[in-house]
Amino acid sequence: MSNESLNAFADSLAKIEQNPYDVNLHIEHIRLAQSLDGMEAELQSALEMVPEFLAVGEEVWLPLIEAKEAAVNLSTKEGVEELVRLYERAENDYLSIPILLKHVQFLINKHTEYHGEEPTPIPEELGNVFSTEWTRLAIERVVEKGIGHLMKSHLLWDARRDWEVERLQSTPAPERQDLFDGIQVMHLKRLEQPHLNSDETSQSYSSFTTNYRPPGDYENLMVAASKIRSRGTKAFERRERNEATLKESGYALESYAQYIASERRMRYPDLFVIKFLFERAIAEAAKRRWGGEANAEEVLRIFWVGYMDSLTYVSGQRMFDAGHEVELATYRRAVRSVPGSGEVWARYIRFLEQVSSSDGDDEPMEERETVADIYSRAFATNLLQSDVEQIVPIVLARAGYEKRKIGAGTADEDGLATLIGVLESGIEMVHQASKAGDAKLRLERYIAEIYQEAELVDNVFVVWQDSSKKYRSSYLVWTSFTDALIKNARYDDARSIFNEVHTKQIDWPEAIWEAWISFEHLHGSVEQIQTCLDKVEKAQTQLNLKRAKDAEKAAYQAMQMAAEVQANVLVTEAPISSALVPGLEASMDVDINLQAPASERGKKRSIGDELSTTETHKRARVDQKPPPLKRDRENTTIFVADLPGSATEDDLESLFKDCGKIREVKITHLPNTVVATVEFFDRDDIPVALTKDKKRIRDQEISVHMAWKSTLYVTNFPESSDDTFMRNLFGKYGTIFETRWPSKKFKSTRRFCYVQFTSTDSAQRALELHGRELEPKVTLNVYVSDPERRKERTDRDANEREVYVAGLSKFTTKEDLEKVFTTYGKLKEVRMATDEAGHSKGYAFVEFEEGRLQQDAQAALAANNHELKKRRIAVTLADPRVRSKHHSELGLSRQAETRVRSVRIRKLPPDTQEGLLQQMLEKIARVKRVEVFMDKCEAVVELENTVEAGKLVLRSEPITFNGHNLEVTEETISRKTAAPPMGASRPRAGLGHTRAAIGAGSVSNASAPNDVSAASKAPQQGKGQDDFRKMLGA
Repeated sequence: MSNESLNAFADSLAKIEQNPYDVNLHIEHIRLAQSLDGMEAELQSALEMVPEFLAVGEEVWLPLIEAKEAAVNLSTKEGVEELVRLYERAENDYLSIPILLKHVQFLINKHTEYHGEEPTPIPEELGNVFSTEWTRLAIERVVEKGIGHLMKSHLLWDARRDWEVERLQSTPAPERQDLFDGIQVMHLKRLEQPHLNSDETSQSYSSFTTNYRPPGDYENLMVAASKIRSRGTKAFERRERNEATLKESGYALESYAQYIASERRMRYPDLFVIKFLFERAIAEAAKRRWGGEANAEEVLRIFWVGYMDSLTYVSGQRMFDAGHEVELATYRRAVRSVPGSGEVWARYIRFLEQVSSSDGDDEPMEERETVADIYSRAFATNLLQSDVEQIVPIVLARAGYEKRKIGAGTADEDGLATLIGVLESGIEMVHQASKAGDAKLRLERYIAEIYQEAELVDNVFVVWQDSSKKYRSSYLVWTSFTDALIKNARYDDARSIFNEVHTKQIDWPEAIWEAWISFEHLHGSVEQIQTCLDKVEKAQTQLNLKRAKDAEKAAYQAMQMAAEVQANVLVTEAPISSALVPGLEASMDVDINLQAPASERGKKRSIGDELSTTETHKRARVDQKPPPLKRDRENTTIFVADLPGSATEDDLESLFKDCGKIREVKITHLPNTVVATVEFFDRDDIPVALTKDKKRIRDQEISVHMAWKSTLYVTNFPESSDDTFMRNLFGKYGTIFETRWPSKKFKSTRRFCYVQFTSTDSAQRALELHGRELEPKVTLNVYVSDPERRKERTDRDANEREVYVAGLSKFTTKEDLEKVFTTYGKLKEVRMATDEAGHSKGYAFVEFEEGRLQQDAQAALAANNHELKKRRIAVTLADPRVRSKHHSELGLSRQAETRVRSVRIRKLPPDTQEGLLQQMLEKIARVKRVEVFMDKCEAVVELENTVEAGKLVLRSEPITFNGHNLEVTEETISRKTAAPPMGASRPRAGLGHTRAAIGAGSVSNASAPNDVSAASKAPQQGKGQDDFRKMLGA
């Protein structure tokens, strides 16, 4: 065991001492102990430590139970009670059928040990422990904890039934009546419950009735049982489809959320089913959190909030009528499970306030926590202070409690001071948690209202003066400030502020202008009204001019980009590898002039012809008119958050219809919220659309912002990073709407992604990750995805920073190439193809640093025909899409060799991202590239070799992606189309020119004959970073 490992273990323990409620620290600590030899005692201590602070699942409890069972003396009452208490603690955290079943088996085995066919004398110290009656009650309690699990509760109930029937058989006939009645009631109650093996339960009841009831009663008993069973059977059948979907998705958390939502929408919700469905969902989310799944912590919080809300009412019905005991236990379980959720703590506080004055609560007041205790305990976890969205709910809950005490006359003389202290400290925590603060100003508005009610008017103004310094560009601050001044008849001060801020850069200047005009109409003179209108008109004119200039600038940039793209298509764009697209074998290797007569296509062209063609292409680049501008999604799309669950596209179209012509509305249901994107035809419609922020849809306030403002462009992360890593890294800052990854089919080294939140506040908080060193010398770059800075974050020119070097001697080394090309610029990477002996295969790629873009690569073309190791090398700008033209190592043609190590994947979910699909497949086999065909919901995957391809084709377990089971088959190439005769050869490397595109000019304009229609349709443009962003509405 190395000192480094021991130091890492000690460091993890020190971190836990500082933050004992951080579940990730405990996970790391346990995994370190598991990975080190001779650390069995430390591992046991690590396992025992977690439940002292947090709720844990069977991955922790089962080892602890086994260790306890081996350690305690089960011949003593104290030993049995100690083990049973441990079982009860484990069962209290999360629903776990394995733990419950283990508990039942333990009880049955111990009872059999003392009361079986060869009983062991029961120790006197045990008293009535493990007596038949004691065991019966204990088994019943354990089975009831899992009886609502539709798919697995039969494991528990069947064990209990078998034990009861065995007891019946061993009981003398005169004493059986009570047992008869108990087993019959147990069967009938079970038949009424929805469960998986209802047929077996019915057969069990039939057998029991046949064996132990008079024959004449059989028919009546079974008819009555059949009526009872029909209710449970119908209830299960209504949920079979949801259960099947849940299983097919691998018990995905999203599937649980949809299942729960469907149950709660029912006209008459089944509270029994809903309760256990929440328990199952919470247990699964906790399990995935322990496994490190992205967003599992957030979804776990959402499930707990939904569960707690359902405890009180589901569609107007109370879930429980057993006083507050069950609710109190559930709230305690929730804060133990997710101590970092401010919403959960807030609900706990409100519940305790609700029951504190109610009658019928059995728990003595001195044993119950006070609101102040809970509030202190919540912040003592050190998990809330870093997140504004966790701080605000609990501060508001505590403040509301204190305010209501004052209103009811039950507060002490320091009640107002306590209330103000809670709010002021909350505001301070918000400012420390985020530089952006709370854009909604929830605590500021609350404390201002408290000061107003307490007639501390000067303090109201101080609140808004301080806030205006913190949130200078927030219209909400200034309108709240002026409202406070107007309410207190400080009209001159309000007018002064309006005059001061009406020309400032405010996030919603129209709101300021409207408020000022309304104010002057109510409180101003004619002259003051006219002055206000003149100033507003002037400010509006200036703003419109600025917006027009911005729009003109954006349109010009878009035109320039479109022209560049068109030029690149004509000269350097290449079709997709023929190995991945059926019917393109021939078209990938040569240029095709589809407009040439058939008689000329097979003829060899003269040098003059080639020069003429080249000149024509050059003229085409200069004379080509730019294509029509593409959809400018970045500047014409708004993001709408906080929508009600019942919102429809019609609701959004009705809200935004007066803003401009709408192109598309798309609503997305996330586990805890509903959001939408609204795309307009004209970017000039966006400023008006943004004025809909804080409007209401179906009585619920919504938020509206530009979609790109909540989107982050992330790059320079470790090569091993995947979607799960990114969601874990960014998920703590807020709800993630989606992550988007680029395709690597044309350049495998692309390393960037987009993370889009549901709110701009979350995106702003996440900017603190910029500059963080995730690995030594790997500094993360995080930027808001501003379309005006698109060129700064594009990798479109990455290919122009790279040169392709051919004609190398087998004895050439990377160092030789570095020595040659460092004279032209700073190198980023040299990649040379080598054989098994480490000798060069004759070609390499040299990539320059980003600083001077393509200048260094262009300069490096001077090395063409340079002599290296007695060979003349050829240097051209690299085209990554035709690198695969080299011959196969297997001795096959390149196309045939690629085909044998490629597979086709079918049944892809809609909108599959190539980048995410490749990440998932790379966990199974080594993937070279992925090509998705969304019109067919299929993809072709090229693997590193045939062995890797076999791992996918021959895999016995299903491959699941986004809840869909994929179908994997060997790739085949259709030979229905035949390429026309090819006579023209491609320009060879070594002439000092960029490689020509493969039929780009001709394919783009040709009206191809039938036999080459596939070739004209097949080229699919590789999507660069900008295309990728536009496609997904970044």
